[in-house]
Amino acid sequence: MINDSTERIAAELRTWISKAPAGARVPSNRALSAQYGASPVTVQKAMSRLASAGLIESRPGVGTFVRAARTVRPADYSWQTAALGAPPSRIPTLSSTQRAVAPDAIALHSGYPARELLPERLVRSALARAARTDAAMTRSPAAGMPQLQEWFAGELAEAGPVGIAPPTARDVLILSGSQSGLSSIFRAIVGPGQPLLIESPTYWGAILAAAQAGVTLVPIPSGPEGPAVDDVVRAFDETGARAFYAQPTYANPNGAQWRPELGRAVLDAVRERGAFLIEDDWAHDLSIDSDPHPIAARDDDGHVVYLRSLTKSVSPALRVAAAVARGPARERILADRAAESMYVSGLLQAAALDVVTQPAWHTHLRRLRDQLRGRRDLLLGSLQREAPEAYVERTPLGGLNLWARLPDGTDADLLARVCETRGLIVAPGAEWFPGEPSGPHIRLNYSGPNAERFPEAARILGDALRSLG
Repeated sequence: MINDSTERIAAELRTWISKAPAGARVPSNRALSAQYGASPVTVQKAMSRLASAGLIESRPGVGTFVRAARTVRPADYSWQTAALGAPPSRIPTLSSTQRAVAPDAIALHSGYPARELLPERLVRSALARAARTDAAMTRSPAAGMPQLQEWFAGELAEAGPVGIAPPTARDVLILSGSQSGLSSIFRAIVGPGQPLLIESPTYWGAILAAAQAGVTLVPIPSGPEGPAVDDVVRAFDETGARAFYAQPTYANPNGAQWRPELGRAVLDAVRERGAFLIEDDWAHDLSIDSDPHPIAARDDDGHVVYLRSLTKSVSPALRVAAAVARGPARERILADRAAESMYVSGLLQAAALDVVTQPAWHTHLRRLRDQLRGRRDLLLGSLQREAPEAYVERTPLGGLNLWARLPDGTDADLLARVCETRGLIVAPGAEWFPGEPSGPHIRLNYSGPNAERFPEAARILGDALRSLG
């Protein structure tokens, strides 16, 4: 927490630094603690702020000094204006979830679990074993490692009812993360200039991939239990769209999980219109109070293109995912992926397969479920006490995020900036809407680091909301 003492020490040191010559030695932390009557932790936080601002530099074993200002000729990139032309306005800017933040900030903006929630020992051992195999020195097949294809196919087949032909290993395409697969699927299944139905709100990366593929988005409102099937049917009939991108399980950002009857109704609507459902099962391994029921497990005639990623549950360093598709759709997606990246690293595939086939993998998933539940409930309870203005309509049954509705008229971007000045990083909700936002929202990731600071985060958020009226 950045308290008043930290701010005061940092402010007074800034004044001193502004008058000191470059290279002047800064008083030691011990001397500053005695001078200000502050704890070593408070002094260290103040020094960290000055170092982040580039005002001081530490020399191990010597001390801390005023940083010398470097005078160099400013770089001139004006020539690129003519060379590049007008920017592609349809391509969104870098997401707020991808920002780097100060090390002492409370980070609720990211889309990834904290390191302590990942199977680190399994991953490290798997990478070491994979490095000793032929996968470290050979090229993987374009569609992926056969054993890993078989594993993904088997996972989906287990969820299928009796009488439905299960997917085979050949139906599986291994991807370097589901994000790269989205662009290929949109290009191969939809095509530039063609309409794509999409939930609103939805995953910002899908909006980005759609912009890169040049498809035209048709937003469908989606609440805590998903979209209304009548809205889906009407959008298909009015636009002639050939595909619907959706997240039926623990949707990002609002955590929605479709009821089984909604999944069946949407699949029926897709079949009747000779269209596709692009099912993004990104949070398959992140269940808390329910279990995933992939719609693709009920499809054996190629109407569902299914995406599943291991990045969130295994490691962000192992960007391995899979697309399950049948018929010509599978061949078109494979051709697009091969043209863009040729193949996925066999080393990463071998390591990922090693992790998910270890007996300890299921132990990890059971432990992860309990850990996510504890973090979710802690953050939700803290919000209800300290920031009731940030209203979470429904407690998510899985996933990583709380989706909080703010009071009407709240400027979510301004709120995020105010929170950041107080040491809390949140993600404004507008970037999750493919059309106009239905209202001001923020997304809060309860799987991030330092869960013990969630009550502090809620206090900062509540104070910031009240300060904005």
